[in-house]
Amino acid sequence: MPKYRKMLCDLNAPYIKSLMGLIETQSKATLINWAVDYSEKVMLPLYNKYYPDDERPLNALNAARLWLKGEIKLPEAKKAILQCHSAAREAEGNPVPQAAARAIGQSASTIHSATHCTGLAFYGTLAVAYEALGTNAPWAQIEQYAAEECGRMEAALRSIAVENEPNPAKINRHC
Repeated sequence: MPKYRKMLCDLNAPYIKSLMGLIETQSKATLINWAVDYSEKVMLPLYNKYYPDDERPLNALNAARLWLKGEIKLPEAKKAILQCHSAAREAEGNPVPQAAARAIGQSASTIHSATHCTGLAFYGTLAVAYEALGTNAPWAQIEQYAAEECGRMEAALRSIAVENEPNPAKINRHC
């Protein structure tokens, strides 16, 4: 199998800068809802295409929602999230579901740290691009497709964004 990138990580890319700028204006709760909803809508079907009987990614998303509602404590939610991370490790060599599971795990991990929502863009955009183009496509094409997906992610966040959010989350910009 050819070597492929497991993560998109160009903090200076215009599409990442734009998304990060919006993320930094939103509350942790808004970011959790966005990341979990987007992961369920886009990333989970990609993972399930390859592993239809594995419910660990869905369980992580459900645990994040339950935590947000105050129905479970963080340690219980983290168990489900760690299982999703295990699913990603077990998908080694299968880049689409691996990246999708990583994006889901990071999205659910937003309950722990708002910065984790950025994993949706860094892993999820590649999952979508690899599914559409394959891992053998030229990097420039993959990156362009990922940029377009990042734009869709930003539009989804913008659709629920709170204007002049009084309590924006603290986001650490790193990769």
